[in-house]
Amino acid sequence: MAKILYAGSFGTDDPTRATLPFLSASGAIDAGHEPEIALLAEAAYLAKDGVADEVSGFGLPKLKEVLSKLVEHGVPVYI
Repeated sequence: MAKILYAGSFGTDDPTRATLPFLSASGAIDAGHEPEIALLAEAAYLAKDGVADEVSGFGLPKLKEVLSKLVEHGVPVYI
C-alpha cells in the first residue's frame, strides 16, 4: 500500500481536467492505496459550497459522485 498525492490545478473552466485528480484518487482506493488530494490555483474554487455539485467532465462521472466515495473513505483534500 502506498500513499499517493494527486494535485489538481483546474477548476470549473475545465471540468474534465478538474475531475481527474478525484477520479484517480478513487481508483487508488480501489487498488488498496491511501490517496490524498491537493487543490492548487483554480482548483481551490472546487472546495466552495455547491461548486463541485455542478462540475461534470466529458465522459466522466459527476464530480459530486466521485467526491462522495472519497469522503466515505476519509481522503484528505488540501487547499
